[in-house]
Amino acid sequence: MKGGPVLRAPEELRHTYAQLGITLLAGMREIWAHKFRSLLTMLGIILGVSSLVAMSALVAGMEKGAKESLVAIGGLEKVRVEPQDLPVEQRHLTDQAVGITINDVYALDHSAPLIRKLSPEMRLPATLSANGKTYRPWVCVGVWPVALEMSEHTIAHGRMITELDDELARNVCVIGTATRDELWGAPEKVGREIIPLGETVYINGVPFTIVGMFQHYESEQERKARELAKLQPEPAQQQGGVARDRGRGGRRRGNFVFYLKNSTVYLPLNTVWMKFRSGVALTGFGSSFQPVGGAGGATGDPRLSSLEVKIASVDLLPEALQQARNVLMSTHKGIEDFTFRTQEDWAEQIAIFVRNARLSGGLIAGISLLVGGIGIMNIMLASISERVREIGIRKSVGAATVDIFVQILVESVVIAVLGGLAGLATSFALVNLISSFSPTENAPIVQVGSLLVAFSFSVVVGVLAGIFPAVKAARLNPIQALRYE
Repeated sequence: MKGGPVLRAPEELRHTYAQLGITLLAGMREIWAHKFRSLLTMLGIILGVSSLVAMSALVAGMEKGAKESLVAIGGLEKVRVEPQDLPVEQRHLTDQAVGITINDVYALDHSAPLIRKLSPEMRLPATLSANGKTYRPWVCVGVWPVALEMSEHTIAHGRMITELDDELARNVCVIGTATRDELWGAPEKVGREIIPLGETVYINGVPFTIVGMFQHYESEQERKARELAKLQPEPAQQQGGVARDRGRGGRRRGNFVFYLKNSTVYLPLNTVWMKFRSGVALTGFGSSFQPVGGAGGATGDPRLSSLEVKIASVDLLPEALQQARNVLMSTHKGIEDFTFRTQEDWAEQIAIFVRNARLSGGLIAGISLLVGGIGIMNIMLASISERVREIGIRKSVGAATVDIFVQILVESVVIAVLGGLAGLATSFALVNLISSFSPTENAPIVQVGSLLVAFSFSVVVGVLAGIFPAVKAARLNPIQALRYE
């Protein structure tokens, strides 16, 4: 005889498989015989699974958008130094507070070795006018050339402000695409991309020459949507152009950080000081002007709106902040009129928000699944009440207690599994519905892990909901069951 011995399953094992198959078919027939009742029973499972998947997808989309924004503004290594109100114990020294000044920049550069780059800023509330139109950008700021790297900007056309521009206080500027779109027209509207290099734009009535333009910033999902719109027929493409224009002009839509970068105008720092800020102190976007006081006014040291620093490594953040604090306390003569704002705080807030959102979403979905499990248990108990005589007959002809237990449990699990599969299908429709009105950067992202978790929970709920009815059915006395009316 050629070949090895043929391995066959034991007779008992084959009998068990056959019995399980028969039980499964019986459960399916019972569910099919009461289709509407079974559908209502599955509804809780369907809602629970779909809500769990949709909530997970929504949180994943929001997390992705927040992390994209964090990278777009410089990452965790960037720290912002801003002026702040004096502590209560120093309020009597208000007249001596100098704020953030150029002197602080040079002191930090000289005495804080853990700080790799410094970028001073003078913000200017500005109205831009050109081509017969006006526009108020979100950010119009005087900077040094290093601001290009600090804020993760990229020049698409022309050049960045140079040190010579700053030294000579030249009237030059670099604009974002939002300024171009508002003053000269968006590419989607005019049918071509306008590059206004060499054009004159009036900033608060003062003429400036545009020497550079940033690239257009957008999230990965916005980019994909824009490329998809190009492949669509002309009417749909025009609609897509209008939607995109809302994100690139004055009407904000989509990721706010990318919109903010598109609505940025850079001027030489010394130009802003000499032609707009000399003799007055202006913090942020406020409209209240006050004379420069204290040391800053006495020495003519330009007061800054803020100062951005980039440290050598995120691991050295506490040490770098302590170095910067020691230097600033020295230059400010012990007056604590400044504060540090780190991107790490934002990252922690993102992590806390994601954790809380997942917890709350999981709790809501868990309640829905619990309600679905109660529904399954209720319907199985009702089914047992209707089938008492049938169970009695099965037991009287030799059905074991475990057979009855398995049959009822299988019916419960089949209902939960079908409900879970229907819930997964429903979740995609729900996610698409959410995507239609959610911000672009927060578009939900369906994850395989959430699908597996939601489906597993539905199966577990089916098992737990079926145990009590199955035990109750298995314990029925066959004689009493046959007498049941």
